Amino acid sequence: MLESLGWLTAGPWIYAVVAASIVLDVFLPVLPSGVLVVAAATAAAAETAAGAMPRDVPDVLVLMLAAATASVLGDLVAYRLAWAGSARLDRAIARSRRLTTAQERLGAALARGGGLLVVIARFAPAGRSVVSLGAGAARHRARDFLPWSAVAGLAWAGYSVALGYLGAHWLGPTWLAAAVSLAALFGAGAAAAYFMRQPRTTG
Repeated sequence: MLESLGWLTAGPWIYAVVAASIVLDVFLPVLPSGVLVVAAATAAAAETAAGAMPRDVPDVLVLMLAAATASVLGDLVAYRLAWAGSARLDRAIARSRRLTTAQERLGAALARGGGLLVVIARFAPAGRSVVSLGAGAARHRARDFLPWSAVAGLAWAGYSVALGYLGAHWLGPTWLAAAVSLAALFGAGAAAAYFMRQPRTTG
């Protein structure tokens, strides 16, 4: 049972913990921000499924908005820092073929007025870091990048919260529900990473 998640996610402080983790994982992708979001949503679903008044567990809507806002804020911080230190970052990117390719694809996507790559990268491990830092280093306009960052943050937060909440409702408040939800989260990340590694075709 997931009762043990209750005290881990009880109280309003969980929003601050989740938000801080999401802001920082643009620089430290190893932080388990997605796991925290799924766990908090799972705990909320477990309480409501048990018929209890969910006073001490996260509100899923507030959780989603907090996660999405923190995602955009983290992107903006990385974007601005890369913009300010673009010369050093450009040298680092130039030494990595993967980063160079990602930056080129991002530039082409933003130039076409489409930011689907920004949205997909939000799901990939470290993809958000590559995109946010790359956009700042290449000095892409904020008005081209940030709206897509907002869409990416909402999509990722909505998906993560839905996984935890619906998984617990469909499979019951068990560790199996949490495991299935996390597997779906990591599966989306693997699919996004695969997409980002594919060479860009023209035509």
